[in-house]
Order: sequence, then structure tokens, then C-alpha cells
Amino acid sequence: MSFRVPEGKNAPINRRRLIGGLGAGCLGLMTGPAIICRAAAQARRWTADPFSLGVAAGAPRPDGFVLWTRLAPDPLSANPATPGGMTGGDVPVAYEIAGDEAMRDIVRRGVAEAEAAYAWSVHADVSGLQPGRPYWYRFLCGDAASRVGRVMTAPAAGAPVERIRFGFVSCANYEHGYFAAYRHLADENPDLVLFLGDYLYEYVEENRPTVRRHSDGIEAATLPTYRNRYAQYRLDADLQRLHAQATALVTWDDHEVANDYADRWSQFNDDPDLFLRRRAAAYQAFYEHMPVRPILSRPDGPVMRIYDRFTFGDLLEISMIDGRQYRSRPACYAPPDRLRGHLESDAGCAERRDEGRSMLGLAQESWLGLGLAHSKAKWNVIAQDVLMAQLRQKMPSGDFGFWTDDWDGFPANRRRLLQRIVQTRVSNPVVIGGDIHAFFANDLRVDFDDPKSPVVATELVGTSISSAGPPYDLVAAVLPDNPHVRFFESRKRGYVSVDVDAEQMTARLRALSDVADPKASVSTLKTFVVENGRPGVADA
Repeated sequence: MSFRVPEGKNAPINRRRLIGGLGAGCLGLMTGPAIICRAAAQARRWTADPFSLGVAAGAPRPDGFVLWTRLAPDPLSANPATPGGMTGGDVPVAYEIAGDEAMRDIVRRGVAEAEAAYAWSVHADVSGLQPGRPYWYRFLCGDAASRVGRVMTAPAAGAPVERIRFGFVSCANYEHGYFAAYRHLADENPDLVLFLGDYLYEYVEENRPTVRRHSDGIEAATLPTYRNRYAQYRLDADLQRLHAQATALVTWDDHEVANDYADRWSQFNDDPDLFLRRRAAAYQAFYEHMPVRPILSRPDGPVMRIYDRFTFGDLLEISMIDGRQYRSRPACYAPPDRLRGHLESDAGCAERRDEGRSMLGLAQESWLGLGLAHSKAKWNVIAQDVLMAQLRQKMPSGDFGFWTDDWDGFPANRRRLLQRIVQTRVSNPVVIGGDIHAFFANDLRVDFDDPKSPVVATELVGTSISSAGPPYDLVAAVLPDNPHVRFFESRKRGYVSVDVDAEQMTARLRALSDVADPKASVSTLKTFVVENGRPGVADA
């Protein structure tokens, strides 16, 4: 499937226009084989595949996108001085972009640097292409060529778009199971795949049975160990295939760094300066392995901007949110025993409701609010990492308790955001998330404590790709106190596949047969629709 644009709105590739836009560094467009580009990428011979970690594309715009790869002939090298088995300085890597999967209709050639400072990763920010259509690409370096990947440019802003398909995924614990969900999502041929956090897990499992093991057997906490953790995940064939098939939008949750971290506060380390050094290493490794815009997301120590906005014609706008880097300190933070999310009642933790507390940070809150106010899209998706709906549960004291690591730990920020949605009258707001390892379909209200408060937005939460879910009976028992939760299921692993057109958004909750089986089948557990102009979920 590709973006469906009304006929007559999507002209064929104009080769003359594209050729005219080429830079002087790769003038061999019409010369057959990429002779000049190959020379620029060095005439080296490889003894192992330098493109072992595959390819990816992301950050789509109407005229381009970011192409990613990383040179790694020895991807799990244990020597921190030779990440991926590479040594020396930057390496030029050629890329080719074609209008066909067979790579016969080459419309662009270029050269990008595999930067030694970033583990020889490549972030080729390509522009000058046509909007709203697929392209295919590959990388070349010496005598090696990468696999062919597929990528979409976004339709032009305001252009009519009939439908879009996207999938969203989260929480892929390598040790808990196989990534068959990625393979099945790739089979659905989505236009976009949204990675909503916990792309990998930094820790080594010690409490549950494992299906397979992290290669080094230690927790990732330094730049070399984070790099090798990403490399192991990127070697997975199903993950490689999904990245090669679909354009990616990415954000993070906690396990890309450390469990339940918030800004500079960490579960296992009460020295913020020491933790920020760890966060800097984790953020750099994230950058090295994701198709993000280098002009926006190149890390600066422990600071890296990943929140961004993507518009797809007149149909869809997606705001990708960072829910970790700018958080307020965890509610009722009290080291050493409360450096992580925990259950708190209002009687025991009045700080939770403090008006000044923010999940997003004031700058990102403002950016998101302005984006919603100015959006002209029919559907507006807020893509973020954790459960937004309130999920209160009775404590032994009889008081209601709230989990402080998700939006229940920041109710003032949640209320401000939902009030902003009401004030801006943004069209069809839908929040999507992950983290909780369970499917949820929720109605979002400004005041969750008032059942008469109107529904103002919709929330869809995907289960994990492989990570073990929370106890079903425990969560199901609290649902009567949370009537806005329309559906819950934690016993299945999988993903969510979404089709959007002008009249409705259709979400299919896709569940694997067995996460411990690399050949697991998939089926639709439940289908929900969100109707144009009517917030909240309904059965299909």
C-alpha cells in the first residue's frame, strides 16, 4: 500500500527536474553504473558485509527524507576502540535512489559520510524529490552494496489524500521473545511505522525465563555497551525487514537509557551528574542507530531533541513526543527507595497533583499546543510513550492509588493538554502510546473523576512486541473504577495497524500466536473505529 492520492494529483517522476537538482559531487547519474559515486565511496574490498545492520529511512517530508545505515563488518565487536569492527576516519558512502524496486530508474545519486565519531553511522538528509510517492534506495561502499529499502515522501501540505496506513509498535525485549510481530507488520505494507519507545532493553533478565539472550550478558550502561545492544537488535531479520519496508518515525521511552528514568533522575543512581553521563552515552547510541534528522537530533552530550511534527497532505498530522527528557522529578521522589515509578495516593503524595509538574517540559508543551492550534489536517495523532488515561486502583488503605511513571504521575500536565485540545478545536485528536505491555482503547476526558465530563479525544495503546505483560486479573479488577477504559488485554503480544481516511480511523489490534515461536502467526484480536467528528472508540 502507498499513500492514496486522488488520480491526477501524483505526477510521474520528472527526471529532468531531479537531474537538475543534483550536486556536483555525483555527476554520474546517466553513466550507467555509479562509477563516480563508487570512487567517492572508496574502492575498498570488504572481508565481511559492512551493511550487516541493514538500512532504514525516516523523517519524511514532501521533498525528501533521511536515509540511514551504519558500517559494521563486525557488528558485535567486543573491542570498544573498534565499534562494529571499524577503524580510522570518516568513510564516504554512496547512495542511490530509484523510482522502482528493481533500481533501474535511478533518479538520484549522492555521497554521505559514515562518521567515525558516531560509530560510522550514515544520516543522508535527502531533498529535491517529489511528494507523496514511494522511492527505493541502497547504499554502496567499495565492493559492497546494501539491501534495497523502500521509503515514502510525504504528500504536500494541504494536498488531498484519500487514505494512509500506519502501524505502531513498542517494547521489544530481545530476551522475552522473537520479533515475529515486525515481520507481520511489514507484510501489511504500511506507509509508516511509529516506534513508540523501548526499542531495546538495557538490562539483562534475571527474574523471568528467557527465550534468547543478550549477547554480552551485561547491562548496557556505557557507549560501547549501548552500541552493541543496538547492533544485536538490528541484526534481527524481522526488524531489518520492517525498517527496509516502511518509513519510520521514532521516539523513546525509558529502556533506551534506564528503567523509569525522568530527566536527570534515575532508579538506580541518585547522583544526577553521573546519570547524565550515562544518558549522554545512551542518547548518542540512539542517534547512531535511528533515521532521524541530523540537523535537528544530533546529540549534544545528554541533550538530544527528538520531538518533531510530520504532516501528510490534508489528511493526517503526527506529533512525535518526548516523554522522558524534560519530565519533572518523579512525584514524592525519596532516594534510595523511590527512584522509580510507584503507586501513590493523594493522601500520601500531594505533590503528584502539583500544578507546576510537567511530563513534557514547558517548551515542548507550548510547541505541541501551538501545533494543535495551527493544524489543518482532518486527523491529529499525538504519538508518545506511555498510558495517558487515568488508571486508578484501590490501595489497602481504601484510597485510590495512581502509578507515578505514566501520565497519572503528571495529572496537571494531562489536564492542560486535554484542555488545549478543547480550546483549539483541533480536528479528531487521537493519542497513541505503549510502555504498559497491553492493549488499551480509552476515551479521554478533561476530568477523569467526573463520569459526566465530555469525551474530548481518543487513546489507543499497543501491547508489546515481545515484553511480558502485566497480570491480566490484577488490571481487569480495577477497570470498574475506570469506566473510560473501553478495552484491555495484557495476555497477548503484537502491534496495532491503523487505516485512516476522511470518514474514520480503523485500528486493528494484532496479536501473535506465541512470542516464543519465531514463526508465530498473527490474528486480529479486536477492531475499533474512531468516527470523524466523534471522539472516543467504537466497535467496528
